[in-house]
Amino acid sequence: MSVFEIFNYICIMKHAEVKNRIIETASFLFYKNGYNSTGINQIIAEAGIAKATLYNHFKSKEEICLAYLQYKNIGFLEDFENFTTSRPKGKEQILSIFDFLKLFYQDKDFNGCWCIKTVSEIPKDNEIIRNEIQSQKNDFIALIAKLIINNLEEIKSEQVNSLARQIYLLYESAVGESHLHQQDWPIQESKNLCEKIIT
Repeated sequence: MSVFEIFNYICIMKHAEVKNRIIETASFLFYKNGYNSTGINQIIAEAGIAKATLYNHFKSKEEICLAYLQYKNIGFLEDFENFTTSRPKGKEQILSIFDFLKLFYQDKDFNGCWCIKTVSEIPKDNEIIRNEIQSQKNDFIALIAKLIINNLEEIKSEQVNSLARQIYLLYESAVGESHLHQQDWPIQESKNLCEKIIT
Protein backbone atom coordinates (compact mmCIF):
# COMPACT_ATOMS: atom_id res chain seq x y z
CA MET A 1 0.00 0.00 0.00
CA SER A 2 1.42 3.38 -1.04
CA VAL A 3 1.71 6.42 1.23
CA PHE A 4 -1.13 8.04 -0.72
CA GLU A 5 -3.37 4.98 -0.26
CA ILE A 6 -2.63 4.89 3.47
CA PHE A 7 -3.42 8.60 3.78
CA ASN A 8 -6.62 8.17 1.80
CA TYR A 9 -7.66 5.21 3.97
CA ILE A 10 -7.08 7.21 7.17
CA CYS A 11 -9.16 10.10 5.81
CA ILE A 12 -12.03 7.76 4.92
CA MET A 13 -11.95 6.16 8.37
CA LYS A 14 -11.95 9.54 10.12
CA HIS A 15 -14.83 10.68 7.92
CA ALA A 16 -16.87 7.59 8.85
CA GLU A 17 -15.98 7.98 12.53
CA VAL A 18 -17.24 11.57 12.65
CA LYS A 19 -20.41 10.69 10.74
CA ASN A 20 -21.15 7.81 13.13
CA ARG A 21 -20.60 10.10 16.11
CA ILE A 22 -23.14 12.57 14.70
CA ILE A 23 -25.68 9.79 14.11
CA GLU A 24 -25.19 8.28 17.57
CA THR A 25 -25.47 11.68 19.25
CA ALA A 26 -28.57 12.65 17.28
CA SER A 27 -30.11 9.23 17.94
CA PHE A 28 -29.71 9.63 21.69
CA LEU A 29 -31.16 13.16 21.66
CA PHE A 30 -34.03 12.48 19.24
CA TYR A 31 -35.13 9.39 21.16
CA LYS A 32 -34.82 10.98 24.58
CA ASN A 33 -36.10 14.49 23.91
CA GLY A 34 -37.98 14.25 20.62
CA TYR A 35 -37.17 15.27 17.06
CA ASN A 36 -38.65 18.77 17.21
CA SER A 37 -37.20 19.50 20.65
CA THR A 38 -33.67 18.72 19.50
CA GLY A 39 -31.93 21.48 17.57
CA ILE A 40 -28.95 21.30 15.23
CA ASN A 41 -26.86 23.36 17.65
CA GLN A 42 -27.50 20.86 20.43
CA ILE A 43 -26.36 17.97 18.24
CA ILE A 44 -23.22 19.93 17.30
CA ALA A 45 -22.45 20.73 20.94
CA GLU A 46 -23.07 17.18 22.21
CA ALA A 47 -21.05 15.63 19.37
CA GLY A 48 -18.19 18.07 19.94
CA ILE A 49 -17.91 19.14 16.31
CA ALA A 50 -18.07 22.33 14.27
CA LYS A 51 -21.21 23.31 12.37
CA ALA A 52 -19.32 23.03 9.08
CA THR A 53 -18.35 19.46 9.97
CA LEU A 54 -21.98 18.47 10.50
CA TYR A 55 -23.02 19.96 7.16
CA ASN A 56 -20.16 18.14 5.43
CA HIS A 57 -21.99 14.93 6.33
CA PHE A 58 -25.66 15.96 6.33
CA LYS A 59 -27.42 18.63 4.29
CA SER A 60 -30.34 19.03 6.68
CA LYS A 61 -31.89 17.95 9.96
CA GLU A 62 -34.21 15.73 7.93
CA GLU A 63 -31.20 13.81 6.58
CA ILE A 64 -29.96 13.32 10.14
CA CYS A 65 -33.42 12.05 11.09
CA LEU A 66 -33.34 9.48 8.28
CA ALA A 67 -29.91 8.30 9.42
CA TYR A 68 -31.23 8.08 13.00
CA LEU A 69 -34.21 5.96 11.97
CA GLN A 70 -32.02 3.64 9.91
CA TYR A 71 -29.45 3.35 12.70
CA LYS A 72 -32.12 2.41 15.25
CA ASN A 73 -33.84 -0.01 12.88
CA ILE A 74 -30.70 -1.94 11.92
CA GLY A 75 -29.87 -2.57 15.57
CA PHE A 76 -33.46 -3.42 16.44
CA LEU A 77 -34.00 -5.98 13.67
CA GLU A 78 -30.66 -7.64 14.37
CA ASP A 79 -31.31 -7.88 18.12
CA PHE A 80 -34.90 -9.03 17.54
CA GLU A 81 -33.93 -11.83 15.17
CA ASN A 82 -31.01 -12.99 17.31
CA PHE A 83 -33.19 -13.11 20.42
CA THR A 84 -36.21 -14.87 18.93
CA THR A 85 -34.29 -17.45 16.90
CA SER A 86 -32.26 -18.41 19.98
CA ARG A 87 -35.47 -19.69 21.60
CA PRO A 88 -36.83 -23.24 21.15
CA LYS A 89 -38.62 -23.71 17.84
CA GLY A 90 -42.39 -23.73 17.75
CA LYS A 91 -44.96 -21.42 19.30
CA GLU A 92 -42.53 -20.47 22.07
CA GLN A 93 -40.29 -18.80 19.51
CA ILE A 94 -43.16 -16.66 18.26
CA LEU A 95 -44.24 -15.74 21.79
CA SER A 96 -40.67 -14.76 22.60
CA ILE A 97 -41.38 -11.62 20.56
CA PHE A 98 -42.98 -10.27 23.71
CA ASP A 99 -40.17 -11.48 25.95
CA PHE A 100 -37.86 -9.44 23.74
CA LEU A 101 -40.14 -6.43 24.16
CA LYS A 102 -40.12 -6.88 27.93
CA LEU A 103 -36.32 -6.64 27.93
CA PHE A 104 -36.58 -3.54 25.75
CA TYR A 105 -39.11 -2.05 28.18
CA GLN A 106 -36.87 -2.78 31.18
CA ASP A 107 -33.99 -0.80 29.68
CA LYS A 108 -33.49 2.42 31.66
CA ASP A 109 -33.57 4.46 28.43
CA PHE A 110 -36.86 2.97 27.16
CA ASN A 111 -38.98 5.79 25.75
CA GLY A 112 -41.47 4.06 23.48
CA CYS A 113 -41.21 3.47 19.74
CA TRP A 114 -38.80 5.84 17.97
CA CYS A 115 -40.75 5.52 14.72
CA ILE A 116 -44.12 6.45 16.21
CA LYS A 117 -42.53 9.26 18.24
CA THR A 118 -40.97 10.67 15.08
CA VAL A 119 -43.99 10.33 12.81
CA SER A 120 -46.12 12.14 15.40
CA GLU A 121 -43.77 15.13 15.18
CA ILE A 122 -43.45 15.56 11.41
CA PRO A 123 -45.92 17.24 9.03
CA LYS A 124 -48.40 14.90 7.38
CA ASP A 125 -46.94 15.69 3.94
CA ASN A 126 -43.36 14.74 4.86
CA GLU A 127 -43.28 11.70 2.61
CA ILE A 128 -39.53 11.11 2.91
CA ILE A 129 -39.55 10.33 6.63
CA ARG A 130 -43.01 8.73 6.55
CA ASN A 131 -41.97 6.38 3.73
CA GLU A 132 -38.84 5.38 5.64
CA ILE A 133 -40.89 4.54 8.73
CA GLN A 134 -43.47 2.61 6.69
CA SER A 135 -40.66 0.66 5.05
CA GLN A 136 -39.18 -0.21 8.43
CA LYS A 137 -42.53 -1.37 9.78
CA ASN A 138 -43.07 -3.51 6.69
CA ASP A 139 -39.64 -5.07 7.23
CA PHE A 140 -40.67 -5.87 10.80
CA ILE A 141 -43.91 -7.49 9.64
CA ALA A 142 -41.90 -9.55 7.14
CA LEU A 143 -39.61 -10.71 9.95
CA ILE A 144 -42.63 -11.78 12.00
CA ALA A 145 -43.99 -13.62 8.95
CA LYS A 146 -40.66 -15.43 8.66
CA LEU A 147 -40.95 -16.53 12.29
CA ILE A 148 -44.47 -17.81 11.63
CA ILE A 149 -43.42 -19.80 8.57
CA ASN A 150 -40.47 -21.33 10.41
CA ASN A 151 -42.44 -22.26 13.53
CA LEU A 152 -46.06 -23.00 12.65
CA GLU A 153 -46.02 -26.01 10.35
CA GLU A 154 -49.80 -26.20 10.11
CA ILE A 155 -50.23 -22.61 8.95
CA LYS A 156 -51.58 -22.10 5.44
CA SER A 157 -49.55 -19.80 3.21
CA GLU A 158 -52.51 -17.48 2.64
CA GLN A 159 -52.87 -16.99 6.41
CA VAL A 160 -49.28 -15.94 7.10
CA ASN A 161 -49.47 -12.25 6.19
CA SER A 162 -52.70 -11.67 8.09
CA LEU A 163 -51.37 -13.41 11.21
CA ALA A 164 -48.09 -11.48 10.97
CA ARG A 165 -50.00 -8.19 10.85
CA GLN A 166 -52.11 -9.21 13.86
CA ILE A 167 -49.01 -10.03 15.92
CA TYR A 168 -47.40 -6.81 14.72
CA LEU A 169 -50.41 -4.82 15.98
CA LEU A 170 -50.24 -6.58 19.35
CA TYR A 171 -46.54 -5.76 19.60
CA GLU A 172 -46.96 -2.12 18.62
CA SER A 173 -49.85 -1.56 21.02
CA ALA A 174 -47.83 -3.17 23.81
CA VAL A 175 -44.93 -0.79 23.13
CA GLY A 176 -47.17 2.26 23.28
CA GLU A 177 -49.25 1.22 26.27
CA SER A 178 -46.32 0.03 28.39
CA HIS A 179 -44.69 3.39 27.73
CA LEU A 180 -47.89 5.23 28.65
CA HIS A 181 -48.66 3.28 31.82
CA GLN A 182 -45.03 2.76 32.83
CA GLN A 183 -45.92 -0.86 33.59
CA ASP A 184 -45.32 -4.11 31.73
CA TRP A 185 -48.84 -5.55 31.95
CA PRO A 186 -49.67 -4.46 28.35
CA ILE A 187 -46.78 -6.65 27.18
CA GLN A 188 -48.01 -9.68 29.11
CA GLU A 189 -51.62 -9.20 27.99
CA SER A 190 -50.50 -8.88 24.36
CA LYS A 191 -48.49 -12.08 24.76
CA ASN A 192 -51.58 -13.81 26.16
CA LEU A 193 -53.65 -12.67 23.17
CA CYS A 194 -50.92 -13.78 20.78
CA GLU A 195 -50.92 -17.24 22.35
CA LYS A 196 -54.65 -17.51 21.68
CA ILE A 197 -54.43 -16.51 18.03
CA ILE A 198 -51.59 -18.93 17.24
CA THR A 199 -53.16 -21.89 19.07
